[in-house]
Amino acid sequence: MTKRGLCAVVLAVLLVALPAAGQQPYYAGKTIEIIVPFAPGGGSDIDARFFAPFLEKYVPGNPRVLVRNMPGGGSILGANFFAENARADGTQLLVTSGSTMIPYILGVPQVRYDPAKWELIKVNGVGGVLYVSPRTGVRRPEDLARPAERLVYGGISATGLDLVTLLLFEVLGLDVRVVMGFEGRGPARLAFERGETNIDYQTTPAYLSQVVPLVREGKAVPVLSMGFVNEKGVMVRDPSAPDLPSAYEAYQVLFKRKPDGLLRWKAYQSMVAAAFTFQKAMWAPGGTPPEALQALRSAIDRMKLDPQFREQGRQVLEGYEVLRGDTAKAAVLRATRVTLDVKKYITDLLRSKYQVRL
Repeated sequence: MTKRGLCAVVLAVLLVALPAAGQQPYYAGKTIEIIVPFAPGGGSDIDARFFAPFLEKYVPGNPRVLVRNMPGGGSILGANFFAENARADGTQLLVTSGSTMIPYILGVPQVRYDPAKWELIKVNGVGGVLYVSPRTGVRRPEDLARPAERLVYGGISATGLDLVTLLLFEVLGLDVRVVMGFEGRGPARLAFERGETNIDYQTTPAYLSQVVPLVREGKAVPVLSMGFVNEKGVMVRDPSAPDLPSAYEAYQVLFKRKPDGLLRWKAYQSMVAAAFTFQKAMWAPGGTPPEALQALRSAIDRMKLDPQFREQGRQVLEGYEVLRGDTAKAAVLRATRVTLDVKKYITDLLRSKYQVRL
């Protein structure tokens, strides 16, 4: 090749490469909307608002990130909207919790979404803490059998994350009046603060930020944690609430034996694993461009190295690891599969006690 010909080839390559080199990041000038299918103040809302500024900082192009609450149907309304209407360009994301996954697991007819068709951006576990009003006289798990007044619980939906608490009531043999219909755990907690209910649970992000101050003021008494199912399938104390006995320990205190082998315990532990181990997830619609997914997932990697993220995360993540969605999706979907005897026990309980037919 002559020098003139070689120069022409090099010039052509440079001309082709220049636009690519000067190309803006995918998210430059864009706005990302995170849909939270719950009212403000609950764990999912706290989770989304925690991640939003770090996505703005670490997604290449520094997009604006907004959080939009869309409560209703125990998160089914917002999840259905996302499944049917979300833009598949990476500018609309959805945060889900166990309240979103449990109706999917049970096959609730109103569910029109399938997480298997979405793209997982990140997921992290959380715990849950059960607490009571001081006027109940309950100070320890054994006191739950003899409260000074009848226990009243406020929830969102019997087929959402509240199902875990309802199964806990069955495991511990508690007589609790259950009132459903709240738009989120935040409104349910406010009902507790107003004295309309006297037993409540919150996922640990909301518990640490919203309930611990009530405990310090003498307005709430923590009794137990929902427990944490480890990699061996054994329930242990929740790492975010190590000073509280787990549900497994509470059963032994109340009944002087272990719950292993009981179907209601198997159902409870299955739901804890499905609803808490991979509790807070962030999804993009199926069909989202690969460059958008890469930008979002790589941002998760980068923010985990940020000292500010780690410091603030102590109050939101409580030591639970944030996992990239492309590495965790298979495990998340496996956790949504329960055995037939567990599913039958749950559906029978919902039908007979809470008038819910699936």
